[in-house]
Amino acid sequence: MTIRVFIAEPADAPRFATLHDDVFDGPVDPGLLDRYLAADHLQIALATDGDLIVGMCSGVIHHHPDKPEHWWINELGVAEPWRRQGIATRLVAASVDEARRRACREIWVVADPTEMAEGFWQSLGWTRTGDRLAMFSRDL
Repeated sequence: MTIRVFIAEPADAPRFATLHDDVFDGPVDPGLLDRYLAADHLQIALATDGDLIVGMCSGVIHHHPDKPEHWWINELGVAEPWRRQGIATRLVAASVDEARRRACREIWVVADPTEMAEGFWQSLGWTRTGDRLAMFSRDL
């Protein structure tokens, strides 16, 4: 197994045709993918095993009028057969490197408060800064 981890660019869109079905929550829409890869503030690190995408870490660069840019990790996913092999760690490291390259001053994630999630993020040296997670949404 040779795992390659990299930040995807628009030219990488064809790679998504060979994707393990356990990486994303659902099928990748080609139109949405093209829009995502073209947006400069949206980034996605990919992990491939040969031609097969086996993991991803998506992120958003936030711009605010009162603080410097920061990076929010939106989703992190590794297909079941490739878990517990350091791939998630490499995906996060690639995202951290890209955030630094883009002069972001902070990187953060909102994770389910489970032992597994807390153990993972703390193993990377991240600090828990909140006590609870409450998510609200509304259809538009």
